[in-house]
Amino acid sequence: MSSEEEVPQNPNSEENAEKKLSKKDLAKLERQCRRQEAAAAASAIAAVNIDDPLGVNYGEIPFNNLQSKEISCKKWTDVKDLATDLKDESVLIRGRAQTIRAVGKKMAFVVVRKEGFTVQCVLTVAQDVVSPQMVKFATSLSRESIIDIEGVVSVPAQSITGATQQVEIQVRKLYCVNRADPLPFTIEDASRSEAEIEKALQAGEQLARVHQDTRLNFRYIDTRTPANQGIFSIRYQIKNKFSQFLLSEGFREIDTPTFIAGYSEGGSAVFKLDYKGKPACLAQSPQLHKQMAVSGDFWRVFVTGPVYRAEDSNTHRHLCEFRGLDVEMEIKEHYSEVMDIIDRLFVAIFDHLNENCSKELEVIKRQYPFENLKYLPKTLRLTFEEGVQMLKVRGDEC
Repeated sequence: MSSEEEVPQNPNSEENAEKKLSKKDLAKLERQCRRQEAAAAASAIAAVNIDDPLGVNYGEIPFNNLQSKEISCKKWTDVKDLATDLKDESVLIRGRAQTIRAVGKKMAFVVVRKEGFTVQCVLTVAQDVVSPQMVKFATSLSRESIIDIEGVVSVPAQSITGATQQVEIQVRKLYCVNRADPLPFTIEDASRSEAEIEKALQAGEQLARVHQDTRLNFRYIDTRTPANQGIFSIRYQIKNKFSQFLLSEGFREIDTPTFIAGYSEGGSAVFKLDYKGKPACLAQSPQLHKQMAVSGDFWRVFVTGPVYRAEDSNTHRHLCEFRGLDVEMEIKEHYSEVMDIIDRLFVAIFDHLNENCSKELEVIKRQYPFENLKYLPKTLRLTFEEGVQMLKVRGDEC
């Protein structure tokens, strides 16, 4: 190559370098850009705070202040516990900013959510209490940001329709713990029932529908909806009451293996895998081990654990993995002894849910409508002959 020749330059070298980045790298860069934008917005707010005499009452909490240093002995109140008996009391809450609404420059509403329960918080400009800059900071927050609010509980004259708690908090201090990035969908959209969406369509209004694949791709956001919060709470309450009742009846809880050498039940497909060169599978049931426990003089046992079924099914309610609530017990004289236990067990669970989970059932019903469960304190029992006779009367062949 002569001295006059130059090494050719690629004018699109930067563009080519960008093409070489994977989707994962591009997503990472995008997240970094969003964080930088959020940090810039926080810096702008911080600059305003300097000129505000009330600036110490609001703002972004520095990361260093979030690190464990010492116990402050602050008294926190859960959103679900905010009630009219706390009127005029000062409370400190933490939750997510579900909705933020400005009313001019001197007033704003922030609905805070925690574990499916919501409360309306009000910021009103007042001398030596709330500044216009503080209202501006509140309206600059992104939805789903985690915030701390300190204020006084008040009881409005009219009922509150936009929150579960029938009280308001008159905000005195507001701090952002963690500012949220833009969301792929809103909690309001994910919380709508199909009936609401269809009703809006008939009225000519288009509402967003969050499909299942989107929900599963962002499951950590979908679980924030009131209905999902209620479902998880009720699942826990059922499992807890199941265990409490059986323990009171002299049962013992045992843990059975879910990774076994062969079929635990016949007639059902299993998930097979290799175990160091030998065949193994996931347990279809704890049945065999429950029976072994009873034969080993445990007499009454129960199991709460995962069950796996590799069955093909066309139903939308089918699950390949679920949590089983299993019971095994000796029979002294008659199989009705088992029926007595099961009868009392279900009634105890149903009573417990009605007495302790009314709010959770209500929020689930709003998104997934269902009829209230009806049951007798003493479950109806029919003999085989009575059942056959009822079918004959109805006209069925037996």
